[in-house]
Amino acid sequence: MAAVLGLALLAPAVAACDIGSERSGEETTAAPAPPTVTPRTAPVRTTGRGPEPPEKGAWLGTWVKPRFHNASGRATAFDDFNRAAGGQLAIAHMFHEWNEPFPGATERAFQAQGKLQMISWQGTDTRSTVSGVYDSLIRERAKDVKEFGVPVLLRYRWEMDRPNLAASMHSPEDYVAAWKHVRGIFTEMGVTNAGWVWCPHADGFAEPQRRAADYYPGDDQVDWLCADVYPSPEWNSFSNRMDHFMAFAKKHPRPVIIGEYGLTQDGRPGQRAEWMREVGPYLKKHPQIKAAVYFAARQTEKPIYDSTFGNDPESEQVFREMATDPYFQPPMPDLSVPGGTPSVSPR
Repeated sequence: MAAVLGLALLAPAVAACDIGSERSGEETTAAPAPPTVTPRTAPVRTTGRGPEPPEKGAWLGTWVKPRFHNASGRATAFDDFNRAAGGQLAIAHMFHEWNEPFPGATERAFQAQGKLQMISWQGTDTRSTVSGVYDSLIRERAKDVKEFGVPVLLRYRWEMDRPNLAASMHSPEDYVAAWKHVRGIFTEMGVTNAGWVWCPHADGFAEPQRRAADYYPGDDQVDWLCADVYPSPEWNSFSNRMDHFMAFAKKHPRPVIIGEYGLTQDGRPGQRAEWMREVGPYLKKHPQIKAAVYFAARQTEKPIYDSTFGNDPESEQVFREMATDPYFQPPMPDLSVPGGTPSVSPR
């Protein structure tokens, strides 16, 4: 199994659309102790757009850096990783640059595999977005998503709280205005199959100076809350990072998805598996969390990391045990395509 879950994933210079390898490489600063979080037990639901969360349990998924950066290569990478993990992963994740058409051939391939899809859309300068200069592009994306015809999770400009994005985000207020502008055009175009996923980094709640909560557009604007969480160089635990975020999330009646998590640090022997062992029990403790998506990639240029399991059979086994737990295999939403094959861009 290690040979598959730990695929080399070393590609030549690749199409820039696979921007999932974008990790900031920033070190975290000292953070206050995490708050004590009582899990939310009240019901959660979306605004009525995109997939509704499972009543019980949580879906799992992955983004896998492929050997070949085309639709076939991405589908094969997902399928190989999924089979090695027990064959029950529900969510396939894809990244797109701001001006790149989607859905395309990759989304069609994932649709053929029967997977719920999360599409991460990179976004661009917030003030330019609000100015209207990109309205025709946004309308084209809205049209294509609507024609795709099945529920998708649309993760617009994730990790907006990262310091290295400050020049294009400008301020939390500018980000919120851009979010509302883009989502408003999707509303105008009648797009109801895309659930809007708001996804800062969990560190943005652990580090107050990042003001992650200030980027929240409001419950009427968001279908799924989200956080990305990775072990820092200091090896903060999974629960440490997530407790800061969940203290915010429990105040809002929205389901939570962990948009990215992965083992991007080497650690001492056994430390990676120790970090991973927290994930499953934590999700079960917090039933508001309805999905989690693993980030599997090997990056050989700065920031250098390897979140695959190629040299880490202990962590690999922990992941497989979680992926084959019935709690993480709830029923899928209806992913049938009304009227047959969707008409979308060729990529």
